[in-house]
Amino acid sequence: MRVVFSERIFMRKRILAIFLAAMCVSVTPSSFVTAEAAQVGSTQVVASELTGLPISTALSSQRPVAIMIDNDTRALPHYGLAEADVVYEMINSTANNRVTRLMALYKDWNKVGQIGNIRSTRPTNILLASEWNALLVHDGGPFYNNPYFKSTGIAHLSGGFSRVKNGKATEFTEYAKGTDISRKVASAKISASYSSTDAQAAALSHWKIGNEDLSTCGLPGTIVKLGCFRLTKPELHYNATKGTYDYYENGKLSQDGEDKQTVSFRNVILQNCTFHQYDKNGYLIYNVIGEGTGYYLADGRMIPIIWRKTSETGATKYYDSTGREISINPGKTYIGICPSDDWKSVEIG
Repeated sequence: MRVVFSERIFMRKRILAIFLAAMCVSVTPSSFVTAEAAQVGSTQVVASELTGLPISTALSSQRPVAIMIDNDTRALPHYGLAEADVVYEMINSTANNRVTRLMALYKDWNKVGQIGNIRSTRPTNILLASEWNALLVHDGGPFYNNPYFKSTGIAHLSGGFSRVKNGKATEFTEYAKGTDISRKVASAKISASYSSTDAQAAALSHWKIGNEDLSTCGLPGTIVKLGCFRLTKPELHYNATKGTYDYYENGKLSQDGEDKQTVSFRNVILQNCTFHQYDKNGYLIYNVIGEGTGYYLADGRMIPIIWRKTSETGATKYYDSTGREISINPGKTYIGICPSDDWKSVEIG
């Protein structure tokens, strides 16, 4: 059954979902390595702070990168997106049919062959990448970024990556390939490791990773239609065989341009968020510092949530209707930050 969130239906579903959310439980499965267990257990693997899945101890102190990826229809297909650990999607401008941009986070970024195409960043991305103490990879951006680069102190690399002859306009030809990032990190004398043990500890506690059992709570959540992202109208379809949500754009399954791997996620988070438009060109910043409502989906189920971010570099936390911080299931996560003035166009069923 498809649920369209009109005002009346929204309120009925929300009341029921709030009641059911109180019945949710969080457990820690044995199928992945928790950060706590990794510190006292195996010397070969630790848990990734992005996914909770096991990674080599050699990567434990390596900071993730957050790469700005174009999501204009003309830029498709994406390269390397299927290998991202966390993907944020948000409108990049109120112009051009509210075109969105993706910010993809990678822990083991040296192993990804090609990522992009790379485009400019916005203030919201600086605030979100700072949560992870990530290295932000982009190509320029408006002057509205400058105060946020300064206040957050985020490390970032702008432009100078590989150009690929793909028959497209110049703005769709820049990619991070091979050793591009590591080479530029060394050239800029930026540390590829966390800036401090405190920064690493903060990243490890960014969100709770466990297993949010939604089987006895919540509502059906097997398909998400994000009409709030008007240009490509992305959808996420639950794949019961794999236990993940497959990502679609323009009605087509999103597959990597290099290896045809399907872009899919274990977790889906939707945030209802207001924004401030800077000028007539459509430049904007989401009001991600504060709190708002949203939804969390996993295993074909959905519960309402409250999101909260208290500072520029502080982590966004997610809570159920009882005020309990939810656990993110081990695996990849999609976070769609939908503009509040178009929130009603979000459909879940």
